[in-house]
Amino acid sequence: MRIGCGEWGFRALPMEEHFRLCKKFGFRYLEFGIGGDQAGRLPEDPTEADVAAFQKLGREYAIETPFCCIENDFTLPDSDAHRVMMEKVQEQLRWARRCGATHVRLFAGFTPAAEMTERLWSQVARAFHESDALCVELGMEIAIETHGAIAFNADGSATHTNSITTDREGVSRLLRDLPARVGFNYDPGNIKAVWPEDKGLLLDLLNDRINYCHLKDWKRHGQGWIAGAIGDDDLDYGALFAGMKFDGVHLIEYEPLEDTEDGIRRSLAYLEQVAPGFRTA
Repeated sequence: MRIGCGEWGFRALPMEEHFRLCKKFGFRYLEFGIGGDQAGRLPEDPTEADVAAFQKLGREYAIETPFCCIENDFTLPDSDAHRVMMEKVQEQLRWARRCGATHVRLFAGFTPAAEMTERLWSQVARAFHESDALCVELGMEIAIETHGAIAFNADGSATHTNSITTDREGVSRLLRDLPARVGFNYDPGNIKAVWPEDKGLLLDLLNDRINYCHLKDWKRHGQGWIAGAIGDDDLDYGALFAGMKFDGVHLIEYEPLEDTEDGIRRSLAYLEQVAPGFRTA
């Protein structure tokens, strides 16, 4: 099993710090992001200079960056807002490829599954067909993240609402409606935070379409959940790995900002227990 480093826990750090920490832990693969108004990402509208500086860091630290995260929502109910979103996504897909990405994480959207209309379903399907057509030209693959809508509570916890990528019927429809080459970024932690009683975490549906993977867990706190490292709570990754067909790079995505290095260290220690012999390079 190959293990790489996710980028979300680095979102407040300068880009070079991502590479430095990745190198410190011996990772060969690093995920990066575009947009989302995060200091640790390339800007919403990158320039050739931004790309050149990013590629230079990859060469200097001998780290590959084939995985890119783009922030989007294809379930926006306003048609004009959706058009603007599509224009942004298409442009950022081109920038992702210039940065060397082969796989791009997209969201389906954050409208609750119960509020999806046929018009919105058609909009989502059309958006992914158009985005995939561009990715075919660019030589990239789309990975749709399994991710609910998140609202943060006064106690710092997060409440996760079921979306079409955490909903069994929604995922089944996406698998039917989208091009077969469109894959999924399997994030079982996000599914757990919506359906903690479902220990299968939709793997039976998604197993043949996983082309990207985030490793994290969520644990109960106050009114909702707080993000943690794998091994911090009860998500059994050993059992999941035993059933997963995906043989690409699994990315540790430790989200908290206050103890990023320790969270990565705990994740690696847990992997030693459930996936001995994994490689970071």
